[in-house]
Amino acid sequence: MTRRLTAEIHRELAAVAQKKAPAELCIKNGRVIDLFTGKIEEQDIAISRGFIAALGTDFQAERYIDCAGAFVAPGFIDAHIHIESTLLSPLEFSKAVIPRGTTTVIADPHEIANCLGMEGVEYMLEASKDLPISIYICAPSCVPATHLETSGAELGHKEIALLLEKKRIIALGEMMNFPGVICSDPEVEAKLEVARKKAVVIDGHCPGLSGTRLCAYISAGIDSDHECTTAREAEEKLSRGMWLFLRQGTAEKNLIDLLPAVTKITQGRCCLVSDDRHPDDLMDLGHLDYSLRTAVKAGMDPITALRLVTLNPAMRFGLQNTGAIAPGYFADLVLLHNIEKFEVIKTIFNGMTVAANGRFLPRIPASHTPVPKDFNLDLSQLDFSIKAPGQKKTCTVARIIGTIEGQIITKHLKMEVKVKDGLVQPDLENDIIKLFVIERHHGTGNIGKGLVKGLGLKRGAIASSVAHDSHNLIVAGVNDQAILNAVKAVAEREGGLCVADEEKVISILPLPIAGLMSDRPLDEVRLMADRTIKAAKDLGAISSNPFMTISFLALPVIPSLKLTDKGLVDVERFSFVPLFV
Repeated sequence: MTRRLTAEIHRELAAVAQKKAPAELCIKNGRVIDLFTGKIEEQDIAISRGFIAALGTDFQAERYIDCAGAFVAPGFIDAHIHIESTLLSPLEFSKAVIPRGTTTVIADPHEIANCLGMEGVEYMLEASKDLPISIYICAPSCVPATHLETSGAELGHKEIALLLEKKRIIALGEMMNFPGVICSDPEVEAKLEVARKKAVVIDGHCPGLSGTRLCAYISAGIDSDHECTTAREAEEKLSRGMWLFLRQGTAEKNLIDLLPAVTKITQGRCCLVSDDRHPDDLMDLGHLDYSLRTAVKAGMDPITALRLVTLNPAMRFGLQNTGAIAPGYFADLVLLHNIEKFEVIKTIFNGMTVAANGRFLPRIPASHTPVPKDFNLDLSQLDFSIKAPGQKKTCTVARIIGTIEGQIITKHLKMEVKVKDGLVQPDLENDIIKLFVIERHHGTGNIGKGLVKGLGLKRGAIASSVAHDSHNLIVAGVNDQAILNAVKAVAEREGGLCVADEEKVISILPLPIAGLMSDRPLDEVRLMADRTIKAAKDLGAISSNPFMTISFLALPVIPSLKLTDKGLVDVERFSFVPLFV
């Protein structure tokens, strides 16, 4: 949906503001939150043609909403999210977040782009248009994310230039290839130059980067980061001119740790973002309303917290007429019971009530956008044995990926593992099991083999076609037959999350849209996701969301040790390393 203030609209707004014509809507008796001054004032809001005409009293209107003393805030803006990671189509995602007060999102579709390239981005544009929410898109900068994995497609600087000409594509998405930026890789430089010439903002992704290497990265024109995990890291990046995105996702929860970096001086360069959120969290905890509650409970001033999901992201992305309650601004508003728990009473988008008391109100037919598919896997060639070096050994030392609950960074462990008949065995006492990443886009037969510690599985296997960022099929398991059962089930459904044991498939959530998203309604996706996560926990999985955890074990731009279809990656060295030491 494209909205623009025109001369005709302004004439109507001016008439309403001067009380020469009635407003279409008047929001009465609200405590309006002024984010420019930090004040809260009891006043009415006159609205016409989807815009705020004036604030004051005694407006005549065709319709009224009586707030009865409720707080009125601007609609919330998520400055960084991957809609694909919610497992929901854009329509069903909207149904989940609009009742939570979200009226605008900046979506980076690099997940589906890494599967389908331009076709994937076009799908997201088409499926997200004409919804009661503003969905802006970033042109994915890293497709593939790195040379260390096999993606389904490639987007070069020429494709980036084409994307940045399209409506609603307003930025260059997170530049994850920070080694390529620092070393002035020609193709990376070409992509950055396209964005600089177009004068769009460039989102960053540089976990742990510091000192001269951080300066080299920022000097390319990249000025945001959502990967900070400590206040010290956040403060350094703020001091070098970056916007700080405080992330509170499903697998990565960094908000509270970063709060000390948000001060009276720095808060103007900070935003609260979600990045990746699963449907259960969206429905149970919320979206940005959850981030707001978390921040305020941890001590942040409520007005400051609101700026971080309204005015600040609007300013960062140059979204005109958005992010505050003022004349000429879009009538995207949230009515709140209070500003401590941020319980949403109503969500208003474009001057229309689109959610009330937790219910999504518009009746929108299911999308007829063609569902893109991306699955090409030869099951007959799979081998889940891991051969140990040497002969007649009962143990050997291997590199092991160590998971960290609530984080997407991992440990680079070196531990003894058991060997029998020349093959590495799972070690349940030490919580070490097998991990595989199987290329699924081109049928190459690539299979990366590794070991992971910390998932907690005692039997069976879990598999997923969501494996950042190339989204090959990832599977972790205790038993080879269970691993095969899970992989087969995901392949047969052309994508999904699956739990299996050596006898059968226990539970599966099909994801037929590029192997990333469901084509089913929100409630159904939630039910299937709950069943599948519970099935994984019944097998011993200890993560709050084991599928979100394994989805990041294949991401070779997040330290420290990861596994792709091409092999084991030492992220600090940005190169492959052998499994055995």
